[in-house]
Amino acid sequence: MKKLITSVLVAATFSLTAGMVSAADAPKTIDQLLQQVKVDRANEGKTNAKREQEFQAERGDKAELLKREKNALAAEKQRGKDLNQAFLDNERKIAQLEEDLKTAQGDLGEMFGVVKGEAGDFAGKLAASNISAQYPGRDTFIAELGARKSLPKIEELEQFWEAQLFEMVQSGKIVKFQGDVTAIDGNVETTSIHRVGPFNLTADGKYVVYKPELGLIQQLSQQPEGYQVSAVGTWEDTTSGVAPFYIDPARGVLLNIFTNKASLEDRLEAGGTIGYIILALLALGALIAIERLVTLTIIGGKVNSQRKNIEKPGNNALGRILKVYQSNKDVDVETLELKLDEAILKETPALEARISIIKVIAAIAPMMGLLGTVTGMIATFQSIQLFGTGDPKLMAGGISMALITTVQGLIAALPLMLLHAIVVARSKSIVQVLEEQSAGIIAEHAEKRAD
Repeated sequence: MKKLITSVLVAATFSLTAGMVSAADAPKTIDQLLQQVKVDRANEGKTNAKREQEFQAERGDKAELLKREKNALAAEKQRGKDLNQAFLDNERKIAQLEEDLKTAQGDLGEMFGVVKGEAGDFAGKLAASNISAQYPGRDTFIAELGARKSLPKIEELEQFWEAQLFEMVQSGKIVKFQGDVTAIDGNVETTSIHRVGPFNLTADGKYVVYKPELGLIQQLSQQPEGYQVSAVGTWEDTTSGVAPFYIDPARGVLLNIFTNKASLEDRLEAGGTIGYIILALLALGALIAIERLVTLTIIGGKVNSQRKNIEKPGNNALGRILKVYQSNKDVDVETLELKLDEAILKETPALEARISIIKVIAAIAPMMGLLGTVTGMIATFQSIQLFGTGDPKLMAGGISMALITTVQGLIAALPLMLLHAIVVARSKSIVQVLEEQSAGIIAEHAEKRAD
């Protein structure tokens, strides 16, 4: 039993000491265990004392470090105050120096202000000038002079007015020089370029424009009217004397605007489906009117010929009426009148055929234009709803369609109404001739019956 208790105590002590001794060095008896505990306690006390000494030493170092950092912070705060005061002092000195500089400059400072403003404006003019197509890079120095804050030198001022004088001299010259022209398809070709002052550039018988943002000379996507372009070719080929030439006084602005001018094809396409329907109605009405005019002209010619030869009725409107008279010479006047009226009524449908269609088409065309107007305005309002009113180009399509279809409807209606009036007048003139001849026949028959 004693051995069992001893074994349990040894095991418990071993667990508490967390492996401080190995199984080979474990005490065998309680006395050895007690001695071992005393030794461990003594070692642990030495360790704790050493740790305490180290902590005390480190605590002293931390306190010294904290003191040094506080002193450094105080020094930096004082330095910040000193720098802030120095900054304020320097600001006052700079303001005073600037004031002294303005006073010292006097009229020269005012002149420099004018020079800066003029240089800024002139740099923009030089960059957009057609003369820069022949002499590129002229605006670099002028733009730098306009952005400069320091006073320019006398040489730079002289260079500024020399650039202005050069621009004025070149504005009055017509010159020819070699340059690169970019075609519409992107191909670049070196050719002879003619320059009319700062107004226009031409090459190969066509107008070209200078794009300052790209530094390129480009062909127009759409040339002006044919007679204007032909004048360019004639002018370029002229070596002496006077030749007509159309100048853009806006220095290319009008030519650039002209490229956005809608052609006849573009206007027709702007009308959309409704526009094409209106054009189809116009063509249909015109064909019917032409057919009626030709037919009535032929009938009228035959009727006029028959009037000169009443005794021999032919195969025409008046001839058939005369045949009715010849077949009913023995009847009374009232019967003959009815017979002739019947014959005239039979001839009338052929004379008035399809004339009403022209009138209907003339009435439908403006209504179709109005339909296109409403459709275009709906598209415009939808664009406004989706994208707002910031970009007018988004609304241009719908407005263009609305206006174009209205114009197309009116253009179709006006000639059709005129053609309808002409056809109706021609038809009525023939019917009137038939009625006049019928009345003459009845009168003559009545006289014979009275005798």
